[in-house]
Amino acid sequence: MAAKWDDMAVVGRIARPHGLRGHVVVNLETDFPEERFRPGAELFVERRGVVEPLTLASVRFQNQRPVIEIAGIATIDEAERLAGLELRVPADRLASLPQGTFYRHDLVGCLVETRDGARVGVVREVEGTLAGSRLVVAASHGDVLIPLASEICTTIDVAAKRIVIEPPEGLLDLNR
Repeated sequence: MAAKWDDMAVVGRIARPHGLRGHVVVNLETDFPEERFRPGAELFVERRGVVEPLTLASVRFQNQRPVIEIAGIATIDEAERLAGLELRVPADRLASLPQGTFYRHDLVGCLVETRDGARVGVVREVEGTLAGSRLVVAASHGDVLIPLASEICTTIDVAAKRIVIEPPEGLLDLNR
């Protein structure tokens, strides 16, 4: 199977090596770390334009972050070459979510507009942690950062690729 990078969901990013035997620490970008990071799991990275599968040989959690051993990576030098790479999975391997929830990658490409129909821009990225995320919206004058909070993002329609916001006074002016 030739996996297509843009059709995959980010589940983490390799932060740095851990120890001398090729293990790495992962910064999580998933609500399901125990499901995603377990021995035998297959994750994907992209290096030099090539999508490569990685198999997790062992996993342990330290300070809520996975420390993983990847099959075939045995030295700190090999682990250092992985630092900064995104770990992704094919979208069809994602768990179904409850009504009213969504994956970050589902928000990328959504048109953001205010309740009165004024176009803000298109979601380019979702930043932050699971506890506090924000939309990075590409607007005509540059990026606009919008907190991903229900009181601001009042309507999120992933199927229609549309997000309606009620920004607090001055929020949209912060990035001008």
